[in-house]
Amino acid sequence: MLWDDPVTKGLAKSLDVAALRQKVVAQNIANLNTPGYKRSYVVFSEELARAREKLSLRLTHPRHIPAGEIAGEPQVKVERSTSRRSDGNNVDLDQEMLDLVTNQLHYNMLAQKISERYATWRYIINEGRG
Repeated sequence: MLWDDPVTKGLAKSLDVAALRQKVVAQNIANLNTPGYKRSYVVFSEELARAREKLSLRLTHPRHIPAGEIAGEPQVKVERSTSRRSDGNNVDLDQEMLDLVTNQLHYNMLAQKISERYATWRYIINEGRG
């Protein structure tokens, strides 16, 4: 029951995507001074939107959670069309640091939401006894 919950599954999937984003941004920062290096980024929201379009369920309220799993997978893409420096590297340290902080805040929020869900289940299982 706990593991079949679509909200918890969605939160866990989002945590995985945030962890992948953190890894990709860290890799970009590590290659800041590598000639010819092109920054990578994670694309997930577009995949998620495409997967949602495939669902044939009818929702009666915009805040309802659709049944079934959403099969969208994150993708790591490389931004090849730009160059910030003459050596071909296109990593912008300010942008990467902003992405790092934003992603960390997002990850922390997701982890907190999962923790709250488990606390609620624990409360229910213990019949309201702390």
